[in-house]
Amino acid sequence: MAIDLNRDTYENETLKSKLPVMVDFWGPQCRPCLALMPSVEKLEKEYAGKIKVAKVNSAENRMLCAKLRVIGLPAFVFYKDGAEFKRLAGEQLTENDLREAIKAAIA
Repeated sequence: MAIDLNRDTYENETLKSKLPVMVDFWGPQCRPCLALMPSVEKLEKEYAGKIKVAKVNSAENRMLCAKLRVIGLPAFVFYKDGAEFKRLAGEQLTENDLREAIKAAIA
């Protein structure tokens, strides 16, 4: 089950994680975000124990999104060894795009 993040939990769950982390920035009105959710859940199960999956509801965490310079949705930020590793964003993102980024993060 993906972890819901907010400004109070973000740093601890991402920068201090022993596992690589994929953070899904989504919004309840974002159709591409909602369309990708089943793929995110599938990948979370597929890579369980190898990567941590977390979500940020952008509508409820606008200041956090601004601080992290997450402007467009959907957006995914990957962390590895306490630092940002990769970013993916845009309406054209696919499950395969996410899978390739996960593979790179866990390599």
